[in-house]
Amino acid sequence: MSEERGVYELRLGLYASQEEAEKIKERVAALLCPDPDHAPPCPVPWSMLLLSEDHLDEPDAYAELVEQAKIEGRPRP
Repeated sequence: MSEERGVYELRLGLYASQEEAEKIKERVAALLCPDPDHAPPCPVPWSMLLLSEDHLDEPDAYAELVEQAKIEGRPRP
């Protein structure tokens, strides 16, 4: 495995309300940085962005997720 570093993007689609998505975002941030008050720098620099469906570059990127939620009977947020 190469030791060369670069930028990677990890995508996670959620079928949730905005409130639920914000809570999950906070939990993921806590996984990446369990001590937000630590002295810089982070061992692995990171950033996070939460986008609503209206702002996706590919509007149908999570069509299967929406279909799964419909099948499972979860109401649309």
